[in-house]
Amino acid sequence: MASGSKKVIYAALVGNALIAVTKFIAAAMTGSSAMLSEGIHSCVDTGNQVLLLYGLKRAQKPPDQKFPFGHGKEIYFWSFIVAILIFALGAGISIYEGIIHVLHPVPVEDPHINYIVLGLAMIFEGAAWYFAFKEFTKAKGKWSYVSAVKKGKDPALFVVLFEDSAAMLGLAAAFLGVFLGDITGIPYFDGGASIVIGLILACTALWLAYETKILLIGESANMPIVEGIRSIASSQDNIEHVNEVLTLHMGPDYILANVSLDFADRVSARSVERTIERIDNEIKNRFPQVKRIFIEAESRKHKES
Repeated sequence: MASGSKKVIYAALVGNALIAVTKFIAAAMTGSSAMLSEGIHSCVDTGNQVLLLYGLKRAQKPPDQKFPFGHGKEIYFWSFIVAILIFALGAGISIYEGIIHVLHPVPVEDPHINYIVLGLAMIFEGAAWYFAFKEFTKAKGKWSYVSAVKKGKDPALFVVLFEDSAAMLGLAAAFLGVFLGDITGIPYFDGGASIVIGLILACTALWLAYETKILLIGESANMPIVEGIRSIASSQDNIEHVNEVLTLHMGPDYILANVSLDFADRVSARSVERTIERIDNEIKNRFPQVKRIFIEAESRKHKES
């Protein structure tokens, strides 16, 4: 999963860096507000990809005394920061620039340059989007796309996909604004397109922030894993009842599990140890992402009281 995330991020990083330079050149040559907003958008996306790569690297640090469960949540933190940057920088500056150009419109000079840059940007951005979409489709398995975003634990994949999707919509808005301004001679379309781009980025950022916030706070493993752990524990001969199964994602591929079990009163301490060892091995063999398991021996009545 991590390698797939990195490939997606590297592809988006290279594409956005090249596109940002061309958009800024086009904006400087034509004075287009929409092109400037698109340049800012690509520049923010480039910085975001750097932050995601940094987050992935930090998340791979091994556990230590201060962080005994590792640093897996680093990727959740940096994904949340990315959402904030998209909202504050991308959306904020784009809307501001759009309002300024609507209040004080400036005719776009030689819009043909914008057409060329936007066409190239759509090709490069489309390629990056397709690559991200392909990896996301591979990772989602049998889930629907919406369910994959809600249930997925690797934000790097859907953050890049959301960014690239917003970029494609932004390019369409920029092209429409430049085109309408060109054929009608009305300069307000350019500023309006910039505002639309800002609103697209704001909506994208809010959705990303919501999804990554859940992971950052501490989301449980998906239900099939929880039920699988419960099934393994309940199938043991010495277990009277599975009181509770609590799980927590410490990273995309790191699940912490806490299982409360009511052992039969007749079993010896040695039998309890062997049962716990067997449960631990079976869970880890079936679900490799479950790295740490804590098993509590509690009576059912005590747990329910």
